[in-house]
Amino acid sequence: MKENGEQMVEQSGFSDFEKQAMKERAAELRREQANKRSKKNPEADLLEKIAEMPDDEAFIAAKLHDLVREIAPELQPKTWYSMPAYANADGKVVLFFQPATKFQSRYNTIGFNDAAQLDGGAMWPTSFAVTAWQEDVANQVSTLIKRAMKK
Repeated sequence: MKENGEQMVEQSGFSDFEKQAMKERAAELRREQANKRSKKNPEADLLEKIAEMPDDEAFIAAKLHDLVREIAPELQPKTWYSMPAYANADGKVVLFFQPATKFQSRYNTIGFNDAAQLDGGAMWPTSFAVTAWQEDVANQVSTLIKRAMKK
């Protein structure tokens, strides 16, 4: 906080990327509420986000989408911070796809939240860099999704 004699001014310390992500998430929440009222399928928002991505990112995101629909159809597609994501019956995001361009990264990321329960000892990975979708990548991601869905 900074005192300037008249009032206290708090500085957020958030980066422009973080601020944009928060704005996008707020818009998603508003859209989700509108979708609940209109009964719109949130999968449409997810597919729209994939369509907006550069071709190489869209290809990976679409392949991930197909894999999730095949292996874990009980997961609900949605957008989360403007990224493709899949939520459990409680509405908690289990996994998501973060395109490289979203945060100007050199690679895409497939991430799993705590709802996935990928626990393995005192330390385990929850995020994976993906530069291309190949059979071995699909197999590894498939294994992770199956593990995440174990009750």
